[in-house]
Amino acid sequence: MRNLWRKISDALDLGVRQHVTRGGLVYSIVCALVALAAFISANNLLFLILAAMLSTLLVSGFISRLSLAGLQLDFILPEHIPATRRLQGRVVVRNMKAWMPSFSIHLTPTDNSAVSPPLYFPMIPAGTAVNGPVEIFFARRGLYRESSFRFSTRFPFGFAERRVHMHMGRDLIVYPPVDPQPGFEDLFASIAGELEAHARGLGHDFYRIRPYESFESSRHVDWKATAHTGELQVREFARETELAVEMWLDRDVPAEQEPWFERAVAMCAFLAWRLTERGAQFRLCTQDFNARVPEEADVYTILKYLALVEPARGKSLPPPDNDIVFRIVFSASPERLAASGQEMVPPRVCLAGPDALGVPRADAAGGTRAGAGRPAR
Repeated sequence: MRNLWRKISDALDLGVRQHVTRGGLVYSIVCALVALAAFISANNLLFLILAAMLSTLLVSGFISRLSLAGLQLDFILPEHIPATRRLQGRVVVRNMKAWMPSFSIHLTPTDNSAVSPPLYFPMIPAGTAVNGPVEIFFARRGLYRESSFRFSTRFPFGFAERRVHMHMGRDLIVYPPVDPQPGFEDLFASIAGELEAHARGLGHDFYRIRPYESFESSRHVDWKATAHTGELQVREFARETELAVEMWLDRDVPAEQEPWFERAVAMCAFLAWRLTERGAQFRLCTQDFNARVPEEADVYTILKYLALVEPARGKSLPPPDNDIVFRIVFSASPERLAASGQEMVPPRVCLAGPDALGVPRADAAGGTRAGAGRPAR
């Protein structure tokens, strides 16, 4: 029965403007029967009833059309929107008519919109605006230009559902995901360990008190702490120059590795976000982009670039110009980079290729080198 009604409903669908409901179908059949009986019997009472029924049908269509006229749609969205994160926004519907309110308005997306109507507004007074909360969710990064929505109403009698389609043309940049994914936390933990190890030095900012080590200068001995513990204690200071983190994203990616490229972009966005929360300096380098945070840009500049970046075949990365960094190289062809003269296994270098996460591990000499890592999940 339900499938039969769906077929009848599809056959009676008058396009994007109007859709006959089940009640409207029954009403139309009754009108046809009354008309047939009136013409057969020539009964004036039946003609009066038929005229009242037809006028009711016409008035219903006229009022529903007036309800949908003069409606405008707008959205209040967060300033920064990362992919795969559910955010809250608001939808604003304005009734531009000067005297006629709009009744029983439904708002529904007609495409793969990221907002989560349908919303229902019982009444929108003339010359006013109403708003309601919506949930926003984008599955992928990128530039979104247009969304399609539909206003509809069955007011006043529900004989037909009248529809008006609206297209919203607004450029919206969606950042890559900044939430952790499998394997991302391990890479960040290795970077945090390098930053923590580099914090030990001979600067002017006090870092900690620790036990004395052989062959250290006695001028850093803290005699009060030594007297308190009975063992030599040394005052340690943080270095004045903080270790910077460099992320090198190789855009020269073959077509079959584009899914990995999306993962590499998401990993860069995650690291940029977490390093900013930590207050660390970092730099993002590609074939056509080079920015340091916070000296030359902020994290949202990095995320905006990563939202729009695409593979660029045939272009090579520039050589690094700084050795006092922790460098992370995202490349689908590490062999090509090594052949071009870039060092792939020096201390404080992490390689993240298609087949390995690239988490560094300590070697026998106590340094850090990029190992085979674990398979990317």
